[in-house]
Amino acid sequence: MAASDNRRRVKLYLLDEKKIWDDRGTGHVSSAYVEKLKGMSLLVRSETDGTILLESRIRPDTAYQKQQETLIVWSEADQYDLALSFQEKDGCDEIWEKICTVQGKDPSLDVTQDCIEESEEDRYEEFPDAAPPIEMPPCELSKLDEIAELFRSVLSTPIRKEKLFLALEAEGYIKKLLDLFHMCEDLENIDGLHNLYEIFKSIFLLNKTELFEILFADDTIFDVVGVLEYDPALKTPAHHREYLQKTVRFKEVIPISNRDLLNKIHQTYRVQYIQDVILPTPSVFEENMLSTLTSFVFFNKVEIVGMIQEDEKFLPSLFAQLMDDETDDGHRRDLVLFLKEFCTFSQTLQPQNRESFFKKLSSLGALSAIEVILALDDPKMKPAAIDIFSYIVEFSPSMVREFILKEGQNKDDDDLLINLVIEQMINDTDPELGGAVQLMGIVKLLIDPENMMATANKTEKSEFLGFFYKRSMHVLTAPLFANTVDSKPSKDDFQTAQLQSLILELLTFCVEYHAYHIKNYIISKDLLRRVLVLLKSGHAFVALGALRFMRKIIGLKEEFYNRYIVNGCLFQPVVEAFRQNGNRYNLLNSAMIELFEFIKTEDVKSLCTHIIEHHIKDLESVTYVNTFNALKVRYDQQQDRINGMPTFNKKNQLWIDSRTLEEEEERWFDQEDEVDDGETLVPMNDVLKSKLDSDFDQINRFMENRKAKDQSISRESPPRLLNKASININIKSGLTTNSPVNSPGHSPGSPGSPGSPPSPGSPLMGVPCPTPNSSPQTPSSSPSQDPSVISNKRLGLIGLVDYPDEDSDEEEEEEIPNAKRPRLST
Repeated sequence: MAASDNRRRVKLYLLDEKKIWDDRGTGHVSSAYVEKLKGMSLLVRSETDGTILLESRIRPDTAYQKQQETLIVWSEADQYDLALSFQEKDGCDEIWEKICTVQGKDPSLDVTQDCIEESEEDRYEEFPDAAPPIEMPPCELSKLDEIAELFRSVLSTPIRKEKLFLALEAEGYIKKLLDLFHMCEDLENIDGLHNLYEIFKSIFLLNKTELFEILFADDTIFDVVGVLEYDPALKTPAHHREYLQKTVRFKEVIPISNRDLLNKIHQTYRVQYIQDVILPTPSVFEENMLSTLTSFVFFNKVEIVGMIQEDEKFLPSLFAQLMDDETDDGHRRDLVLFLKEFCTFSQTLQPQNRESFFKKLSSLGALSAIEVILALDDPKMKPAAIDIFSYIVEFSPSMVREFILKEGQNKDDDDLLINLVIEQMINDTDPELGGAVQLMGIVKLLIDPENMMATANKTEKSEFLGFFYKRSMHVLTAPLFANTVDSKPSKDDFQTAQLQSLILELLTFCVEYHAYHIKNYIISKDLLRRVLVLLKSGHAFVALGALRFMRKIIGLKEEFYNRYIVNGCLFQPVVEAFRQNGNRYNLLNSAMIELFEFIKTEDVKSLCTHIIEHHIKDLESVTYVNTFNALKVRYDQQQDRINGMPTFNKKNQLWIDSRTLEEEEERWFDQEDEVDDGETLVPMNDVLKSKLDSDFDQINRFMENRKAKDQSISRESPPRLLNKASININIKSGLTTNSPVNSPGHSPGSPGSPGSPPSPGSPLMGVPCPTPNSSPQTPSSSPSQDPSVISNKRLGLIGLVDYPDEDSDEEEEEEIPNAKRPRLST
């Protein structure tokens, strides 16, 4: 039964009057005799509620078509087309046979009725010149029905559309139809006006530029608009002509002497009005039919831009008035709006023509004019000026950067164009900050190194970014610094939060693409500490933006940044936010876990050490992920390598840790699998016991010799340092003298830690981190001692371990055993 249901499962489609196939539902089809229809019928019942979706009698003269093996299409009483789309081919064949049985047709055919016209059309498609021309009916009121039917019938076939176009063009038929329009309007012949609407709509769908030239001529365009007012779908006619002729006023901000240019501007506006307002929204099947109309408008705009550029007086006059202090605000507003529309039209130009266009605007002072407008407090001019600036920056950011660098030589910071743009972004009054988002995109384009050029004499990247960080960065970050003075944001309303989020997005972009400049700025301003204050924002998107900023920094895996984070104890606000978020499974929780997971996966040793030594008590209770447990294991392994007992192999040449023993054990088992059946196997426990006894004997001899030697050295001479590449290593504790020590007796930046000088310009980097099991130490219990001295006592807590590069472990392995080998060999 289920297989039968699937076989007859169909989707019912209806082709409406707009030529759109409308899905009317899914159900199961059957054929049965219906009493009220007096014949065999097709029935479709909905699979959801059992209601009847279709009840259609199979008429003897209805033409049914089977298409693509699973589709049956037919017309229902010349009103609309129906289609059944079957899930399976067998179901389609079964219903098709029943239709053919009722009509007495051969089921092997795909059409139940002869389609002579279609076969003739196929023949004419192969030989289009052989198709007979279309004979137009006389252009009379009594023939309007016949004319409308002719236009409707030809739209579905390309050959007949072409023949109709030739007939319309040759006989001047459009102007005769417009004469009929005047007669119908005078006689108030509504049926005739409705027919004319359908006729002219079909003329538009013929998609011919030559016909558009006739329709949009100065002496016919308003008559065409009048015809299109009488849409049969409207209860009362529209008033498009009244709007275009009386309501709309053309503002000639600069007198235009070129009559052709003036006519072209008028025509373009009216055609766009017809396309966007009067004509109905084209269906899926009609979109391509109006492509020529879109092209007509497009090339009109290209002509307008070209004519204005060729006018030697027009643009210079426009910019002169725009910059003139005597120009009143109303006229200046009109000039700016005209310039904005002019730049919008320029988007239709080819790239090479657009380049010359924007170069001409720049030479005439467009960027200086934008500066003047942004300095004004006009709510209409500023958005237009921003749009103009956006067009220029998107096409040629280098041209704008060059202008900014030049004006920076003789202007204060407050008057720089880029600072005016940033201030406009910061002071956007829109609650949703729509303008600020647009301006942020402009600033991002200007500071994007990807579109900066390098020449033989200078590098645009270094020059402009140096200028930006010196003259503009403080303007961008001012709202963030002002809002993060305390331990939580001073203002946390939605608009302020939106602005903070935009600034964070720009700063994150800088971290990713401005390696040198942003690094210095972050360290000198202690920027990350201020950003992390925003983790306490009540808006989740702001907290996530702050966390994303830190994640981008850590993702660079630069030890310079890692030391800055550790010295400043900058994981503290992150851990606090994580703890306050509790067990809530949200985006903030996932983002923070991903941050710690990255540190674990990438084995960022200094951060791993810092997190475990200072924050593990807040994190160890989190067991729904294995991240923090794995971090602890990674830390313990790291400490074993640094402070643990070395294990030597039989040749006393290499030192190996517990993981190497496991690897040797695995290799032993692999070898055991390969032993022949006849060999006698030695138990694994005996092998390991023998090996470990031998290794421990060597370790004990090594420790006794070392203890005696160290005592002798301490009596006879001062401590000696292992020196390699100017990095002093404390063998016992694994500390380097070029990194600060975070221990109870050596907090970063404290007076008692001479080995940890504060980073330049970072007064807050000496804040000590909370340390588990630490207790305050008095000055008398912490003797002054050079941290580079080799200590025979193991420190109770190890702080920051400096790994100058990724090969630090290999360096220690090479250095330490070599220094001790002679003693072991005695």
